[in-house]
Amino acid sequence: MSVLSLQRSAKSHGVSGPVVVVVMDGVGVGAEDDGNAVWLARTPVLDALGRVTPTRRLKAHGLAVGLPSDDDMGNSEVGHNALGAGRVFEQGARLVNQAIATEAMFRGETWRWLLDGARERRAPVHFIGLLSDGNVHSHIDHLFAMIRRCDAEGIASVRVHALLDGRDVPETSALTYVDALEAFLRGFPGRDYRVASGGGRMKVTMDRYEADWAMVARGWAAHVHGDARGFRSMAEAVETLRAESPGVIDQNLPGFVIVDERGAPVGPIRDGASVVFFNFRGDRAIEITRAFEQDALSTFERGARPEVRYAGMMQYDGDLRLPRRFLVTPPAIDRTMGEYLASEGVTQLAISETQKFGHVTYFWNGNRTEAFDAARETYVEIPSELRPFEERPWMKCAEITDRLIDELKTGRYRHARVNYPNGDMVGHTGVRDAAVLAVEAVDLQLGRLIPVVQAMDGAVLVTADHGNADEMFEVDKKTKRVQRHADGRPKAKTSHTLNPVPFHVALAPGRTVTLRDDLPSAGLSNVAATALDLLGYSAPEGYDPSLLAG
Repeated sequence: MSVLSLQRSAKSHGVSGPVVVVVMDGVGVGAEDDGNAVWLARTPVLDALGRVTPTRRLKAHGLAVGLPSDDDMGNSEVGHNALGAGRVFEQGARLVNQAIATEAMFRGETWRWLLDGARERRAPVHFIGLLSDGNVHSHIDHLFAMIRRCDAEGIASVRVHALLDGRDVPETSALTYVDALEAFLRGFPGRDYRVASGGGRMKVTMDRYEADWAMVARGWAAHVHGDARGFRSMAEAVETLRAESPGVIDQNLPGFVIVDERGAPVGPIRDGASVVFFNFRGDRAIEITRAFEQDALSTFERGARPEVRYAGMMQYDGDLRLPRRFLVTPPAIDRTMGEYLASEGVTQLAISETQKFGHVTYFWNGNRTEAFDAARETYVEIPSELRPFEERPWMKCAEITDRLIDELKTGRYRHARVNYPNGDMVGHTGVRDAAVLAVEAVDLQLGRLIPVVQAMDGAVLVTADHGNADEMFEVDKKTKRVQRHADGRPKAKTSHTLNPVPFHVALAPGRTVTLRDDLPSAGLSNVAATALDLLGYSAPEGYDPSLLAG
């Protein structure tokens, strides 16, 4: 751990009890309409916070969290990076765009290594990743740019293993991207460029935090062994699977492979191949990376592991060096709030359930897996269930609160951070009524937590990392009207929003603070300095300023 130091603040904001940052994942501030599960929910605690405590809204998307433009919705990764780092770093999408535009990616040693290996072994270059323009985990334009470069550099054979989105983009938009990809691949006469396999992102390959390794196993079977149901084209696969399961959304489509006229898979990953996992975001890329790179893996039976040259779009875990080779250097996030507090000997607690545990640890700490000071930091993971989130929209929020309150009452912790995943994970299902219950469940937990912290002369900062449940219906960008199916039903929205997020400060009775009125563009990165302010410290050099006045 590096040695950092904080200066004690001359202000009078410091509290003697714990300073708790609550992240209501996916709970933004949207239009007050029938598509807004946050507005529809009965939330007496949040309503009271908005009336009687210092409150404002924060930016949580686009440039405010390091993304290419304000047309880009925020996400949990960049949101928690900003919350923990106290300032904005250029993030994955922006860095990849720059690397492609300047051709730095293609001049890099890793790209050369991948293509040289494919030429030497006369093997294909395989691309695995999320096929959409959601720009949260990946972007279809990045895939197209790499395939064009393969053609320009004489690569004869390319295979694409395309994961369907329906989560960061409209829930049944897959054919938009599938048709574009299949047409694109036909545009290289004399080349053998084809789709090889696919499946919905919540069914194959893209598990995270080891919540469900069976997803990775199904992806491995399809991508590597060609072991899944066969179709002659990706469009045929999508259309057939939808017809067989009416109402299924893209992220939940099962895995499949593309087969030739004899029924043989056209693109299993064999010895000698080069493989690129083209997602730039790390959390749902780590497990498939381990499957390719880790010699001993007990989480599922891989069968024969091909000898390949493997690289990620970025390095997904710097501590674990996963993957060993990558195309674009990730942001070097340093001097996070957690590191400063650890250097000062301040005790910290981070807690969530499995679905968001890595966000209050890994992403909060600047893409670092391990604690800075294990003796003074406690990381608590409440195991998530595998049932569909819309069936249990309360998830594990009560269990999180139980443990959080128990830990706080020990008096050990000066700072704690907690993520309630409900608004995001249930919001992604597209089921509005379930999202309403999810938000209500979180509000109930705030009603339990805040009085406990207030009684300890502490402070609770309540915010969110991005919006999601606040916009559950698709809205036409031009007309602002809800888009509807032929039968009149609103089209569900499963992606994040561009809406701001709330920010509330709850203190013990008798304590008061005022929020600054000269920071109209404040975002998530201002929260770290605000928390440090309440802990009695001045913000480090370069941090975005505290939101507290005076």
